[in-house]
Amino acid sequence: MADEGNVITDLNLDTPSNGNGEDTLPAAGIVSQYVKDLSVENPNAPECYQWQDAPQLDVQFNIAARPINPEIHEVELKIVISAKAEGGTAYIVDLTYAGLIGMRNLEEAQMHAFLYAEGPRILFPFARRVIADAVRDAGFPPLLLEPIDFNGIYMQQLAQQQQAAGDPAGTA
Repeated sequence: MADEGNVITDLNLDTPSNGNGEDTLPAAGIVSQYVKDLSVENPNAPECYQWQDAPQLDVQFNIAARPINPEIHEVELKIVISAKAEGGTAYIVDLTYAGLIGMRNLEEAQMHAFLYAEGPRILFPFARRVIADAVRDAGFPPLLLEPIDFNGIYMQQLAQQQQAAGDPAGTA
């Protein structure tokens, strides 16, 4: 690096180059995100607004990914929430929040980790807001889901798969 007055130049001659201007460096990121499917049910309205007991929440998550083309994948974060009280079901929210993930020049293991850990981590705050708004619009206090450690869950599932592959009988 040379400093010539106010001009700073950085010449790195060790950077690999194809000479044709093609970018060959690894890259991954969110291209777009969207609500793919949203269902809000309020089956016991208006009676449920009179219930005094706090509902018990059941929150289920599922992550799916599929290729759109060699460099674009769709990641779906599916979240289903049921709120049940003594009087019955207060509400059910079923959200599929998706994102298009662009990836190129990554190893298969890196792509898998981005699709099932990093992509959902990036999408979750937006899905969380959609759920809070949907619950509020159904007439209940907004539901703010706790943050989720998608990377920790991903690493746990990889370890379980590796353990199962090393012990097919499941006797470990």
